[in-house]
Amino acid sequence: MAMIEDGCVTAAVAAGMTPAVALFRSLGDETRLKIVRRLAAGEARVVDLTGELGLAQSTVSKHVACLRDCGLVDYRVEGRQSFYALTRPELLDLLTAAEELLAATGTAVTLCPAGAGDPVVRAETVIA
Repeated sequence: MAMIEDGCVTAAVAAGMTPAVALFRSLGDETRLKIVRRLAAGEARVVDLTGELGLAQSTVSKHVACLRDCGLVDYRVEGRQSFYALTRPELLDLLTAAEELLAATGTAVTLCPAGAGDPVVRAETVIA
């Protein structure tokens, strides 16, 4: 997968995270993941995303801005409208691989108590 060299990934790396951690953090938010999945089907305006996802315009704009900062989403202007689209087709491969992994592990992917920090996701293989 190509390295993302700008935006929130660079800031996260500067804060001591590896590029992979920064990338997965940018995709680790449910709203951003929904936006990415929607944009995988084709470009959309913020107003389209707001209606389709049932979220406030400010929420969608904030998450789209994060994805833009990470280099995963960009936009084109047509008149007074901005149309957002995914910038990296490799992202779809990553999401497909993640869905296959989740299908293989079933319900074994659970949140494990991690204390005061972010929850840690643990995947265990279920043997039937």
